[in-house]
Order: sequence, then structure tokens, then C-alpha cells
Amino acid sequence: MSAAQGKRIPAGVIERLPLYLSVLVRLRQAGQVTVSSARLGELTDVNPAQIRRDLTQFGSFGKRGVGYDITTLVERIQRILGADHVHRLALVGAGNLGSAIASYDGLRQQGFHVTAIFDADPRKVGTRIDDIVVQHVDDIPGTVADQGIQIGVIAVPPEAAQEAADRLTDAGVRILLNYTPMIVGVPATVTLHNTDPVHELLHTLYYLSRLNEVDKV
Repeated sequence: MSAAQGKRIPAGVIERLPLYLSVLVRLRQAGQVTVSSARLGELTDVNPAQIRRDLTQFGSFGKRGVGYDITTLVERIQRILGADHVHRLALVGAGNLGSAIASYDGLRQQGFHVTAIFDADPRKVGTRIDDIVVQHVDDIPGTVADQGIQIGVIAVPPEAAQEAADRLTDAGVRILLNYTPMIVGVPATVTLHNTDPVHELLHTLYYLSRLNEVDKV
């Protein structure tokens, strides 16, 4: 049994691990072999001491004076997060946003593959996004069952968000990523994550205003 399975890990640690992983993957792509907690802290804006505490939740990482082996750390965090094998995604919405999500290579790099795309617009049904044929939303139950999909992505117009959520959860999807500004209801057994870009931008305006105040001093 892994450390992650053997004890309850604080939610804050789990939330920070994807941030560490994203930075580590970029460092590896740039050809770096090791990284110190100080450097990782600079790149993630997380205190190095916090990074060390987070990583010790899962065992012994790194060597004093050398740092962390990036490849080993990437593989370890991927295993902890369950990102070391392929996860299939069902995407509802074949418009511009949906097409961008389906084609985003960053998802594939972390083991997330959009393998089914659905839309209610008959003009989109039958078209292709990359190598995936867009299906009608009525096909969601059969395709989700056939492919064993547990993760759904909602990228539809706001007024269609709840219907998309209902179709996906009724089909057995257990995790939903909602890319619309609408608040959707889901069963208690389903995990919902809202990723509205407008909300994220509004959140960052606070920090932008602080920077502007500093510039005026």
C-alpha cells in the first residue's frame, strides 16, 4: 500500500501537487535533471519549506545539496495523483472551446485523452475534431458505458450546461469539469470542478490591482 493510500492526505497538499507536476514537466522538457526546493518554490510561488513538507507526505524525496531528481519526482507525483495511466474523457460541446480542449496537448501529456465528443447541433454531428467523430448527445449513455469513461467535460453554451451535466452523470460519469459560467447541480456521488476562465481572471484582478498600487508608490 502506498503512502497516499495508507493515510489521509491534507486537501491542500493534493491541490498543490498538480502545480509541482506542471513545473517539473516543463523543467524536464527543458533538459534539466535535478531541481532544488528553493528553485521549485520560485517557479510555483510556494514556500520551499512547504514543498518539502508536502513531498514528505509520500516518502523520502531528494538529497541534501543535490536536490530532487526531476524524472523520479514526476513519476512519483503522477503515481500519487493517478496520472500514470490513461484516463478517458467525454467532452460535450464541439464548438470553439470544445475543439480547443480536445486538441490541447497538455491533457495528453498528463494522461488525459478526450476519446468521445458530443453535441446537440446536427450540423456538428458527424464532423471530426482531430481523429474523433462528433456524436449526438443521445449517444452519451452507450459510449460512456462502452469506453468506461468516468470523467466528463462541459463546454457548451451556458443555457445548455445543466442538461449536459445531467446527461453525463446519468450515464455514470463521476467527475465533471464545467467550463461554463453556469452553476450546475450534480448528485452527491459526483465531483464537480468549475473552471470558468472569467472567474479565474476576476480572481487575478486583485493581484493586478496590488501590483499597480506598488507601481504608483
